Amino acid sequence: MGGMAGSRGLERLTAQDLLMLWADDFGWSEDIGVLAVLDGARLLDGDGRVRVDEVRRRLEPRLHLVPRLRQLLCRPRWGLGWPLWVDAASFDLADHVRVHPLAPPGDEAQLLAACAELYRRRLNPARPLWEAWLLPGLPGRRVGLFLRAHHTLADGVAGMAAFGALLDLGADPPVPVAPAWAPAPPPSTGDLLRDNLRRRLRGLGRGLSALGRAGGPRGASLGVWREFLAERAPRTSLNRPIGADRRLAVVRGRLEVARQVAHAHRAKVNDVVLAAVAGGLRQLLAGRGEDVRELALRVMVPVSLHREQPGRASGNRDAVMLVPLPLGEPDPVRRLELIAAETAARKGRARPPMGGGLFGLVAVQRAWYRLLARQRTVNLVVTNVPGPPVPLYLAGARLLELFPVAAIMGNLTLAVAVLSYAGQLNLTAIADRDTCPDLEVFVQGMQAALDDLERSVCHTEAMRWNLLLR
Repeated sequence: MGGMAGSRGLERLTAQDLLMLWADDFGWSEDIGVLAVLDGARLLDGDGRVRVDEVRRRLEPRLHLVPRLRQLLCRPRWGLGWPLWVDAASFDLADHVRVHPLAPPGDEAQLLAACAELYRRRLNPARPLWEAWLLPGLPGRRVGLFLRAHHTLADGVAGMAAFGALLDLGADPPVPVAPAWAPAPPPSTGDLLRDNLRRRLRGLGRGLSALGRAGGPRGASLGVWREFLAERAPRTSLNRPIGADRRLAVVRGRLEVARQVAHAHRAKVNDVVLAAVAGGLRQLLAGRGEDVRELALRVMVPVSLHREQPGRASGNRDAVMLVPLPLGEPDPVRRLELIAAETAARKGRARPPMGGGLFGLVAVQRAWYRLLARQRTVNLVVTNVPGPPVPLYLAGARLLELFPVAAIMGNLTLAVAVLSYAGQLNLTAIADRDTCPDLEVFVQGMQAALDDLERSVCHTEAMRWNLLLR
């Protein structure tokens, strides 16, 4: 999420960043974010009000670490090239860090409902595309924090890097002095025109060069397209055109337990997550009266291509992997083993960025969005992002829990986002309110599947000890 500097030229959106922009034009939100629960003992005054000025004071000196937070997304007129980032002429942190008290009784259901309500409000394009809401009113003087940003700023990995840059590793670190900030002037029409011409010429040169090479990135891109389009996703109630309202639900897990389950069954933690999702989907669709006996759903799993040092990732750099989830298998352990075998076989394939190949063309990107409400390629998306392994603090308040929030669009009525944090492995289900009113059934099924897998490890360990003691 680097900043704009005149010496570095214009900062255009990349092809993959651009892919995240068009959803707005078709009526779907592409905002992503995190929901945190904080220990509010040092955030609240005696009347339970948030010391929001203190929070802003602690955040202000860190804004230079994430320059996008003070930049606007500029969409030039036709002929002047792709959208780009420009510094906001003025910036007031109070426009972005605000308070939204929870309605009584202030329980978890109210917190999730408040986040869904805030998510529905579109970000103001005349301001930098992010906001943070502090939500007091939870029991025990805890405070919610809902931070969201438009997907053009960052993907999940880069977003967590930016989030971490704004927070502290301890409760009482020294407050740094905020460096002076002055917005760079926006580029002129001539600057945009010349930059666009240079980029088009470079793109033409790369295209001609690629024609002379067999295979390579172009061949990998075509291979991914063949994998993507080779099969159609089964028809289920998961794929219906969605509206603008969302519902959120969470499942809490422990990272070490997931690792133990994965190790016991020669799998990865992400396989355990997918197995839990499969258990939830099996219960959800069976509860809707749908036949799951031979059903295998197609799930899209983003794969991070970031190669930066941890905490320094920027922009959008994802590929995708399609994984079949065998809902027809009733045994949770066998489901995990089948999923682990599928992901192991698919991980070795070359995967160019989502904005590569044909998807680097604006016309193709927009055509894809036009078809998204009727697509038959995937049934849902499951994304898993590694978060901070140690506790973080905001203005002296410890983040007790952290949950990811992802976007849904088209006819994807349900998505699952997963985030590890300080030993936690937390899952958030994001659903369209109208087409997925039974979200709790799915969440209960995920929790039951996780419990079954944990018990399988305990059973295996008990059998091993019995054999050793004989």
